[in-house]
Amino acid sequence: MRVKHFSLAAALLLAGCGTLPQPFHGNPGPEAARLAVPPPPVLYVPPPTGALLGDDTAPVFAQDLAAALANYDVPSVAGAPPKHNWRLRVTAALTGDEIVPAYEVLGPDGKSYGKITTAPVPAQGWAEGGSPVLAGIAKRDAPALAQLMTRVNATIQQSNPQSLANRTPRIFIGTVAGAPGDGNTSLPADLARALPSPDLQVVTDRSKADFTVTGTVKSSPAPQGQIQVELDWVVRDTNDRIVGQVTQIHALNPGDVQPYWGDVAAAATQEAAGGIQTVVENDRLKKAKAALPAPHAD
Repeated sequence: MRVKHFSLAAALLLAGCGTLPQPFHGNPGPEAARLAVPPPPVLYVPPPTGALLGDDTAPVFAQDLAAALANYDVPSVAGAPPKHNWRLRVTAALTGDEIVPAYEVLGPDGKSYGKITTAPVPAQGWAEGGSPVLAGIAKRDAPALAQLMTRVNATIQQSNPQSLANRTPRIFIGTVAGAPGDGNTSLPADLARALPSPDLQVVTDRSKADFTVTGTVKSSPAPQGQIQVELDWVVRDTNDRIVGQVTQIHALNPGDVQPYWGDVAAAATQEAAGGIQTVVENDRLKKAKAALPAPHAD
């Protein structure tokens, strides 16, 4: 009864204090706003034949483009594509003393799924095709190409009934580590009860999840014999990129969480559930925004 009494008191404290959900943060990279199911198509980058490059420099530029796109999490391979695969067609137009590069994404069916032109470059530097020059152009154009692939992938998602655009997202509750008492087991168990909603489904098979949430607990001495407990809930996508985090910080009595968390775990996870749902919804909104045409698209 003593444990339950302290746990209930702490539960009221957890429910009544703090500024949750705060903070939400995460920096998954410049092209994180990509739909998770199915994965983006692999993009083949063959040596361009219509880009005013020589036979020796065209393969170099293809390799530079594939490497630059990989830095933006676009699965890409330099070389001729096998049949029925995605590929990037690179062309160039001479305008005065400048070259205007153009890129077009072709699907397995041979149809165009989008194209862009990028800023002109000096014709002399393009024609000479030195490795630093071509690598610099590839690095410069990679962000716009990654955005184009994001929109292509969003188009695929819209037509796929199993994509996040057309169904409730699924989340897997992973492990909790570092908690005193039985927190490593009670916290995920209570989160599994608190998290499900009409907008979020909890699954027990990680391979079927769109997101995974894990927890880390840190505790340190606090004034008046209390301990400061910090709970960090990290949400990752299917590519293991962090899409957001919810942090809870509360001062508790040691007996509130040792040996059992009891009602404290229930209150903490109920509080965290709203933040986790917001993280998932924010990621969905980013994906929807990424699917909109960019100003530079043709």
